[in-house]
Amino acid sequence: MSSYVTRKTPGDTTWFRHDRFGMFIHFGLYSMPARHEWIKSFEEIPEEKYDLYFRHFDPDLYDPREWARQAKAAGMKYAVMTTKHHEGFCLFDSQYTDYKSTNTPAGRDLIREYVDAFRAEGIRIGFYYSLIDWHHPDFPIDHLHPRRSDPDAFEQSKGRDMHRYAEYMRNQVRELLTNYGKIDVLWFDYSYDAQPGFPEWMRGKGKDDWEADKLIALARSLQPGIVIDNRTQIEQDVWTPEQYQMQNWPRHKETDELVTWEACQTFSGSWGYYRDEMTWKSPKMLVQMLVNTVSLGGNLLMNVGPTSRGCLDRRAEAALQAYADWMKYNSRSIYGCTMAEPELLALCPNGCKFTQSEDGKRLYIHLFEYPFQFLELNGFAGKVEYMQFLHDGSELLFEEKTLSHFSEGRTQRDDLLAVKLPVVQPDVLVPVIEVFLK
Repeated sequence: MSSYVTRKTPGDTTWFRHDRFGMFIHFGLYSMPARHEWIKSFEEIPEEKYDLYFRHFDPDLYDPREWARQAKAAGMKYAVMTTKHHEGFCLFDSQYTDYKSTNTPAGRDLIREYVDAFRAEGIRIGFYYSLIDWHHPDFPIDHLHPRRSDPDAFEQSKGRDMHRYAEYMRNQVRELLTNYGKIDVLWFDYSYDAQPGFPEWMRGKGKDDWEADKLIALARSLQPGIVIDNRTQIEQDVWTPEQYQMQNWPRHKETDELVTWEACQTFSGSWGYYRDEMTWKSPKMLVQMLVNTVSLGGNLLMNVGPTSRGCLDRRAEAALQAYADWMKYNSRSIYGCTMAEPELLALCPNGCKFTQSEDGKRLYIHLFEYPFQFLELNGFAGKVEYMQFLHDGSELLFEEKTLSHFSEGRTQRDDLLAVKLPVVQPDVLVPVIEVFLK
């Protein structure tokens, strides 16, 4: 069994740490201007102008069944969809606001359809819920708010009541965790500090503003085993580094315990649909990000941003297909795997990443850089029973201690194991060697 022990969490993260790979979905009114999900803040768009998108929101091609099929093919085991992003627009039929998808030309509870579609494919269900709300009349203006530059911003903000807004959030979370069956993940986003140079009344917001203790207690009472992130500023189950590839397994700052964590990433540089954004990651980079994350004991939550018509654009579909092609044959090195045991991890050659099954019986060597004909594994002599390529189950021969592949003749190295590889890399983005340990 793996020797790694993670910090105890309030929710049930057993399945979460096994499944390792999920789909993030950012969908909202911001898909219409198609130039970043923060556009309302970035361009300081007034409410009356932003209402144009509300009046014309009609995702006529919205078919979450197709998304679910692609997610399943890509090897994603859970999904997290935005029920409300910072713009305040709700994709579900909340009784506490008129600013919702059922009041647009769409005329549908889009979250209901998402839940039904993904659940039918056996994918666990997660809800993203924004703590920020630039539409709600009680959300105070701050340095991120679209109205921050208005000459009368202070006067506008005077009558706003954060307690009323916190109650509004609890009411909506109660709806989300009551009306849609079992929910596996609740993803709050996010707390933030004040920025230098802004007046005190424009301060940031955190756990006291959200009344996060009440919000989390409500969620736990309705869905006791649910997995909750840590972005309310009250630590819960999952740490969520964003748009950043970790170099080490994160540890708790106070106790130094390993934590349950999830890297949230995008195919391109934006979460919402951004028509002209061009920094799309290559297929090989996408696979390497997944492997790198699991090799450090983490999960990967990879985002798609559907178009305003409700479909995934061809670049997103191509990225999902890259995962599907690789995971079809190599998922065994991801599911139920974690960081390799320390004594093995220390032996990892350059250009490789290790993952290891939780029971410790199998080691997976991911060849980020394909070596020429031989892979030398120092320290592995006597540790290996059998080796094969994971993608096709074909045997890989190896020599131990006495090696014949050096040009100067046979070489004796007591701790060395050398794997013989095809000269030409197999047609796999990242080939994986499955090692059956003694």
